Amino acid sequence: MNELAAYIEDIFALFGPVSLRRMFGGHGIFRDGVMFGLVFDGTLYLKADAENIAAFEQQGLEQFTYTRQGKLVGLSYYRAPDHLMEDPHDAVRWAQGSFAAALRADRKRAQRTKRHPAF
Repeated sequence: MNELAAYIEDIFALFGPVSLRRMFGGHGIFRDGVMFGLVFDGTLYLKADAENIAAFEQQGLEQFTYTRQGKLVGLSYYRAPDHLMEDPHDAVRWAQGSFAAALRADRKRAQRTKRHPAF
């Protein structure tokens, strides 16, 4: 993973410093403490939501899924386009969209927590 981690840090260098953390049997990709991507089984996935999902769907990029208790579960991450790994400027564009999606998700989660605090 060290080579792939270094490559991911390089490809997103124009976007800003990113870090990888081991999780989910793969690695989360973070910027400023916000997870906007993940690497699982050598494949890069980026965060998607209602505002940027069309870009993934237009290119036929599949959703990240895994099996939990015999059921297929999909996360809001989609495979990154292959050309992203060769074009740092394209990587910035995709990373910006996924980072924005991650920030929106964090805001929604924080609002839900405010409305329904734990006792």
